[in-house]
Amino acid sequence: MKNIILPLITLVLILSVQAKGQDKIPSIQLKDLSGNMVDAAALENDGKPIVISFWATWCKPCIRELNAVNDQYIDWQEETGVKVVAVSIDDSRNSARVRPFIAGQGWEYEVYLDENQELKRALNVNNIPHTFLVDGNGEIVWQHNGYIPGDEDHLYELITQLANGGSID
Repeated sequence: MKNIILPLITLVLILSVQAKGQDKIPSIQLKDLSGNMVDAAALENDGKPIVISFWATWCKPCIRELNAVNDQYIDWQEETGVKVVAVSIDDSRNSARVRPFIAGQGWEYEVYLDENQELKRALNVNNIPHTFLVDGNGEIVWQHNGYIPGDEDHLYELITQLANGGSID
């Protein structure tokens, strides 16, 4: 009985923390495309907004979203200083496909691998694409699940608000 109660209490505590949501990106190790480990909590952009997009090579809406953002990314960077970070949730069996996939798409984003889906779980990402907007102080200020063409325009409006010193309500 003791062997069941402690894991059950732990699970309830974890779920209650997740239900409240995260205010900041948690300290979880991701892998970059060169195989180096990077702490997700250390992602920063000199006080400017960061977009973190969870995706996978097999997710068509994810690819459409990241392609739509990529089409405007250079302009967005020049106007707001935003940085886009794409976090692949492809598991270790499929993660070798990510680098050639990225090269084929021509994306200029920072790309990290969440092969064990630890960051995905910590941020309570259930479905992809799932996009987070982080302000210059590292606070998660907005998130969105799914993709419909035009969502990138709303995201850009929010990025512009943050870059101009505004807040997201």
